[in-house]
Amino acid sequence: MLSKNLQFKIWRKVKLGEIVNITMGQSPHSEFYNTQGRGLPFYQGVTDFGEKYPKKSMYCSQAKKIAERDNIFFSVRAPVGSVNIATEKSCIGRGVAALQMKNGNNSFLYFLLKNYERYFKSVAGGTTYESINKDQIENIKILVPENSDDQKRIASILSAFDDKIELNNKISAALEQMAQTIFKEWFVKDKKSKKLKIERIGNIAKVVLGGTPSRLKKEYWDGDIPWINSGKANEFRIISASENITSEGLIKSNTQLMPKRATIIAITGATLGQVSLLEIDACANQSVIGIFGSELLSPEFIYLFIKEEILEIIQQAAGGAQQHINKGIIENYPIFIPSLEVNSKFSKIVKPIFDEISKNVFENQKLAALRDLLLPKLMSGEVEV
Repeated sequence: MLSKNLQFKIWRKVKLGEIVNITMGQSPHSEFYNTQGRGLPFYQGVTDFGEKYPKKSMYCSQAKKIAERDNIFFSVRAPVGSVNIATEKSCIGRGVAALQMKNGNNSFLYFLLKNYERYFKSVAGGTTYESINKDQIENIKILVPENSDDQKRIASILSAFDDKIELNNKISAALEQMAQTIFKEWFVKDKKSKKLKIERIGNIAKVVLGGTPSRLKKEYWDGDIPWINSGKANEFRIISASENITSEGLIKSNTQLMPKRATIIAITGATLGQVSLLEIDACANQSVIGIFGSELLSPEFIYLFIKEEILEIIQQAAGGAQQHINKGIIENYPIFIPSLEVNSKFSKIVKPIFDEISKNVFENQKLAALRDLLLPKLMSGEVEV
């Protein structure tokens, strides 16, 4: 049970090096890199970090520096201070340090470092770390509870939020896979056998290209209309804005308001070909295309179709060094059209699946907000466990 009770006598300020062991990463020779799973997972920097756990994409057959399972990955290059938890023995490159709590309370260490993320990104005087070395990490001063059991209780409370978020994410991923499997069983086989009518996407659904209101007009920004950039397409579902614009900004720019369940495609840059689904009404910038549902095709059908076809769509991308998918490519791309009866039956099966996913992602948003509200209070001793 939590109670508000300031008891700073059981908390003490220490240097991070007093309570953790630090292993600085070192990149092996590139000839030992591979994507075939040979050796250990290899993490080079913050680009390999996920929400809480790292994303495996590269391996190393001859590691120079190793992190053990449950070590805390700490980004030592800009942005400095981001943290993840190692899920297995891993090779770490020079953009990562592995931290191990000397008393074994690594779960507490993870949340402790999360609480100090903003601090790690700056030094006295306000300059931002481009990188941070072992001595600097060891000399960072932080407030910690002396009692190891208190550390465990704090970690347990915060982990409960993360565990529920992770469970919801697994359920949502399974539901999405179920919907995709149903889509393939119902339609992809028939597409190959040429039993379905084919039409251009632009003839049966509205396709819009985003835009950006002028940054020189303050009256266009900080309103109540959500506006997203292409980075949002990396998200499983889009449930929040990158920024907000005003009604005037919407009217006097090329951006357009897209409805909930519009399919979002990032059309250029590092996010080229990323696909997501809006769970809020929102506008977007010019690096995003939105496709709306229609009477002929439900928004869920369109989303599953685009997910199925996106690699083929990317192959049509124009440009040399900077490829991009233009609006015309999407409008002219062929889509198969089931009968109204079949589309209706399909929607009755799939829409509840998407609704359940939507419920999960919004619940996660609330859970994360509660966790983030509680985190600094627990880590300062303002709330005692």
